[in-house]
Amino acid sequence: MIYGMTMSGRSVMIVAGTRPEVIKLAPVIWSLEKLGVDYIFIWSGQHFDYEMSRIFFEQLRLPEPDEYLNIGFQSLDVTQQVEMLIHGISNVIKKREPKYVYALGDTNTVLASALASVYMMKPFIHDEAGMRSFDLSMLEEVNRKIADSIASFRLSPTKIAVLNLLYEGIPLSTIRLVGSTVVDTLLYVISRNLLKREVFEEYDLDPLNYILITIHRRENLTEKRILNIISILIKIATSLPEYKIIFPIHPHTRKKLQETGLIEKVKEFKNILLTKPFGYLEFITLLKEACVVVTDSGGVQEEAFLLGKKIVTLREITEWPETVILGYNHLASPDNVAEATDLINYKISKASELEPPQLSTCPLGDGNSGWRIAKLLKLFFEDKIKVNNNIRGYPLPKLKNIPNHPALCFKDGQPFIYQGLEKMSPEIVCLARENLTKEEMLNVISVNWMEINKIIEEERNI
Repeated sequence: MIYGMTMSGRSVMIVAGTRPEVIKLAPVIWSLEKLGVDYIFIWSGQHFDYEMSRIFFEQLRLPEPDEYLNIGFQSLDVTQQVEMLIHGISNVIKKREPKYVYALGDTNTVLASALASVYMMKPFIHDEAGMRSFDLSMLEEVNRKIADSIASFRLSPTKIAVLNLLYEGIPLSTIRLVGSTVVDTLLYVISRNLLKREVFEEYDLDPLNYILITIHRRENLTEKRILNIISILIKIATSLPEYKIIFPIHPHTRKKLQETGLIEKVKEFKNILLTKPFGYLEFITLLKEACVVVTDSGGVQEEAFLLGKKIVTLREITEWPETVILGYNHLASPDNVAEATDLINYKISKASELEPPQLSTCPLGDGNSGWRIAKLLKLFFEDKIKVNNNIRGYPLPKLKNIPNHPALCFKDGQPFIYQGLEKMSPEIVCLARENLTKEEMLNVISVNWMEINKIIEEERNI
């Protein structure tokens, strides 16, 4: 691999800046190197704490970034951070002249990458496109919607994400279903037996006899919300003293607990273990053997689902609805302390463990997403894929009951509005916002990944 290339249009520019992005980008970078695609790796430094990012580079065998913007240390608030990110990424685009820019997720780094690409007249490819919580109070929701709307091309992890994009009017020809790279990274750790089991001895933990909790989202760090969440923890710790609660604290969460004086309150309970953030290998080790996982993180929801864990998500909605549909994940509002506490207690008391999902049809992916993405990035690099209306699409779910009101339909890859006027035929696929039965929803989210692989292998625009 040749790093630091400056010849115009000779490299793919990858931009990241947070711990989740490291985890998710690792399989893409591994696959790009195997395919021999030149890339430039830009690190924004949005997460500047060593334990929140640097250790992940080492554990996942990632190269040193070609450019480090160090934005996290310099910015004071979100608006200033986004401004500095746009300026910094734009300067790197001018300097490096990549063929296009690629970013994954919903962070401020992704938003800034999308805007900087447009300003610098470079194509932007957004990965994890179409993820929606439908809650604009979440900064991440705003970031991903803007990134999707201005991207040149969109890579979606799930069928539901594809449908979300179609409902927003995104051309079908600019969308590809690829799965989530979280599956790849998790399987990499498990299959190579990289788990750090010494963490159990360090914290005196017994498998399946502890609850793992992570809290970091901005909407949960208000004074009222964090007080409610700590109340939930204290109630669980009091009612189930035989269980330990291990709580790796995100820097933002620690700051809020200190500001509100709650951190001292939590320390009064010996079975609540407040720890520093873990490395990825240590965290997955703990996640794999937890009795119940309590979180507000999208990535942790994915990982816990893939490991067959019982999950309580302290949010009212999730961008990973597949985990709820399949019965692994339950949502609980932090505003209702009693309800959330009862749900966690119920999950703990429920003796039966869940089986991990079958990978061949898993709605989140089969462990080959990094390869699919890298393959598509290579085809973009070689001009084998262009944004037009002639690219073969993916089979989309056809609803059994066509609604009486207008619905979005596709015929021969072209959209039209069905109003009950055209005779339905097998080649017409119609999508409508309807309350589906559980069986119908299971059919919608299931993916035949072998078929998707064949489609990507055949992907050409020559």
